[in-house]
Amino acid sequence: MKLHLSNTSGLNLFTAYGDGFVAVNHEKHEKNLIVLPENLLPAWSTANIATLTETDMQQLAALDAEVILLGTGNRLRFPAPALMRPIAEAGIGLEVMDIQAACRTYNILASEGRKVAAALLFD
Repeated sequence: MKLHLSNTSGLNLFTAYGDGFVAVNHEKHEKNLIVLPENLLPAWSTANIATLTETDMQQLAALDAEVILLGTGNRLRFPAPALMRPIAEAGIGLEVMDIQAACRTYNILASEGRKVAAALLFD
């Protein structure tokens, strides 16, 4: 049974990840970024999970996304609950996971045609 679109040309997809980097369409990135199916925002924030601000989260809430995957580095760490308020108020789903899981999940959702964003915070 076919579960995913076979034509994903033109979409931003993760093609690799490793210690301290991800590759989007074979281009390596080592700093925080937001990946959307049709857009790439490499200068999203300089924060890490401990220094993430409400302004950072408001930028995510302003994206045209149904769900945001927040990749929190090499391991799963949750932001302070108050920081998630802008996303909840916008009616957007938020899933927090490590970067590797965010990359895999993003690729599946983007390939299905979902309005997904992966916001990655590197350690």
